[in-house]
Amino acid sequence: MSEQAEIGVIGGSGFYSFLDNVTEVTVETPYGPPSDSLFLGETGGRRVAFLPRHGRGHHLPPHRINYRANMWALRSVGVRQVIAPCAVGGLQPQYGPGTLLVPDQLVDRTKSRVQTYFDGEPLPDGSVPHVIHVSFADPYCETGRQAALRAARGQGWEAVDGGTICVIEGPRFSTRAESRWHAAQGWSVVGMTGHPEAILARELELCYSSLALVTDLDAGAESSEGVSHEEVLRVFGENVGRLRDVLFDAVRELPAADARACGCATALGGQDLGLTLP
Repeated sequence: MSEQAEIGVIGGSGFYSFLDNVTEVTVETPYGPPSDSLFLGETGGRRVAFLPRHGRGHHLPPHRINYRANMWALRSVGVRQVIAPCAVGGLQPQYGPGTLLVPDQLVDRTKSRVQTYFDGEPLPDGSVPHVIHVSFADPYCETGRQAALRAARGQGWEAVDGGTICVIEGPRFSTRAESRWHAAQGWSVVGMTGHPEAILARELELCYSSLALVTDLDAGAESSEGVSHEEVLRVFGENVGRLRDVLFDAVRELPAADARACGCATALGGQDLGLTLP
């Protein structure tokens, strides 16, 4: 039981280091190693597996994260619901630093990331995944989104309900022209890590929701002077304790895994996948 969890959190040491009696678990996957070990602990009576997205030393840039291994590793220890906090830039002037947004849509502007388990490529055990097309019209679990919103309000933090996160390749920030283009589409925030996490979660029939913390106004946003890594880290550090409290409350708000009533749990529709999910 110490090596099992029901809820996954993809974040950094700012979250799992606040738990007592954490168990570090190394997980092997058919897709290679995940970003780091999983750190399993308990909060609010729920078993949680924390995965440092960039590795515990933050040595993995966004485009080199093994997203397939990460999501597979979480499911391997029993996770069926995932909450993924991330730092983002505001594309609209009303979404300034310190804004918490719970997105309901995303736009993928990445370029080199593997986005599916169902690519027809043989796995080490000899199985060959079939080509499967999964509905992704609504990329985030609505149950998880509502849990996050309730948790934020309970902490006195009025989160933005809905919005579109534009996911770029990174690790560089946007040019001013790119940022203005993203904003002109009406998109809310821009980040580098929210995809392909979301689609890979859907392909594993995991619920996935995001807590997007705005750390800066992106380069083309009104009155912005451009983005610096130091500014992102400073604002995130100022809000990490508050975000942690919302995150832990959101974990407690999630339904039991066997009580999920959303479409995430049946996203594959009982199809023959050509592989066995963990």
